[in-house]
Amino acid sequence: MEGTTKDAPSRGLCERFLGLFTVVLPGEAPKALLLALNIFLLLLAYYLIKPVRDALLLAGNEAAIKSYLGAAQAVLFIFVVKAFSALASKRPRHILIACVTLFFASNLVVFYALHLAGLALRPMGIAFFIWIGIFNYLIVAQFWGFANDLYTEEAGKRLFPLIAFGATLGAVSGSQIVNWLIVPLGVYRMMLVSAAVLVVTVLLSVRVHHLEVRACTRESADCTDERKLALKAQEEPLKKGGGFKLVFKSRYLIFIALLIGVYNFINATGEFIISDVSRRAALQAIQAGTAGGLSLEQIIGRFFADYQLLTNLLALVIQLFLVSRIFKWIGVGGALFILPFIALGGYGYVAFGASLLLVKWVKSLENGTDYSVMNTTRAALFLITPREEKYKAKAAIDTFFVRGGDALAAMAIFVGTTWLALPIERYAIINVVMVVVWLGLCVLILREYRAKKKSGQ
Repeated sequence: MEGTTKDAPSRGLCERFLGLFTVVLPGEAPKALLLALNIFLLLLAYYLIKPVRDALLLAGNEAAIKSYLGAAQAVLFIFVVKAFSALASKRPRHILIACVTLFFASNLVVFYALHLAGLALRPMGIAFFIWIGIFNYLIVAQFWGFANDLYTEEAGKRLFPLIAFGATLGAVSGSQIVNWLIVPLGVYRMMLVSAAVLVVTVLLSVRVHHLEVRACTRESADCTDERKLALKAQEEPLKKGGGFKLVFKSRYLIFIALLIGVYNFINATGEFIISDVSRRAALQAIQAGTAGGLSLEQIIGRFFADYQLLTNLLALVIQLFLVSRIFKWIGVGGALFILPFIALGGYGYVAFGASLLLVKWVKSLENGTDYSVMNTTRAALFLITPREEKYKAKAAIDTFFVRGGDALAAMAIFVGTTWLALPIERYAIINVVMVVVWLGLCVLILREYRAKKKSGQ
C-alpha cells in the first residue's frame, strides 16, 4: 500500500503537468496513470454496450420493464456477492480480478452466439439487461476495491480524482464511439468489441499488482517492516467472511448502503422518466413520418447514445477541474452533499413539466455529477476501512443495495402506472421527497466518517 511521501523538487515533467489537476508526488504518476487507463477501458467496454442494452430492451418491451428487471437483479446479486466473497477468500486479488473479468468477457461472446442462433429480440433484451446490470456494478466495485487496497487515505484523496478521470474519459469515449458504430456495425457486434477491451484490462490489473508487490525491492532501505507486511498481505487471499455480514456489523457501512439504496431509487425513477418520455417521442416521430427511415430500435439507441455522451462530457469537465478541488476545499464528507442538492433542484423543475429536452438535461447533469463527484466520493469513503471491507463489503453495497433501491423504485412505478395511472411529473415529486431522506443519510455518514478518523479505525 502506498504511503505518504514528502514532496520534493525532483518531480518529473509528468508529475508537474498532473499537478494542474491534483497533487502528485514523485514516483506516484506511473501507478496512478495505469489505474486511470484500467478504469478508462472498463468504462469504455461498458459504454460500448450500454446503448445496446437500451435498444434491445425498449424495442421489444415497455419502458417500465427496466425498473421491474432491477428487482430480478437485486435477487441475483445475493448469490453473486456470495460467490464473489468466496472466490476472494481463496484467490489473491490479481487472480480474483482476472477470473471475474474474463468470465464477463466470455459472456459477451455467448450473447453474440445466441444472436447468431436466432434468439428472439424480447428474451434477448431481457437477458442482456439483467446481465449488464450485474456486470457493470460488480466490475467497477471490484476495481475500486483494488484501488483502495493500493493507497493510504492521504494518497487516495489526492489521487482518486485523477484515477476517476479515467472512468469519465472512458465513458465519454465509449458514448461517442458507439454513436459512430452502432448503425454501421449493428448492436450485436458491439458485444465482441467490448469483450476484447475487457481482456486488455486484465493485463493492466495484473501489471499494477506486480508493480506494487515489487515496490519494496526498489525502495530498499526506505521500505519499512510495516510496509513489507502490508505488501506481503496483498499477495494473499482475503480473510473468510461474506460481504453482507461485514456491512451489517458496521453502522458506517449500513448508512452508506442505505444511501446507495435511496439514491438508486431516485436514479431508477429518473431513468423511467427519461425512458418513457424518449420512447413516446420516438413513436410520435415514426407516426409523424419524421424518423428519417430509422426503426424504433435505432431512434431509441441513437437518443440514448446522445444522452449518455452529454452526461459524460459534463462528468469529464467536473472530474478534471472540480473534484480534486472539492476534496481539498470541503473534504470527502462535504462532497457527499453536492449531488443531492443538484437532484433536488432538477426534479423540482421536472415536476412542473417533463419535456424531452428538460428531462435530458436534468438527467445528464445528475448522472454527470454522479459519475464524477459522487463516484469518487463513494470510493474515497472506503479508504479508512479494512481490506475485506474494501472488496467484499463494497461489492455487496455497490451491487445488492444498488439494485435494492431499483427494486423499490420498480414497486413504486408498478403501483403508479398500473393502479394510480400517475402522470410522469408525479414521479419527479416522489424523487424530491426521497432526496430529503438522502440528505439525512449524508449527515449520518459524515458523523460516522469523522468518528472513525478520530478513533483511527
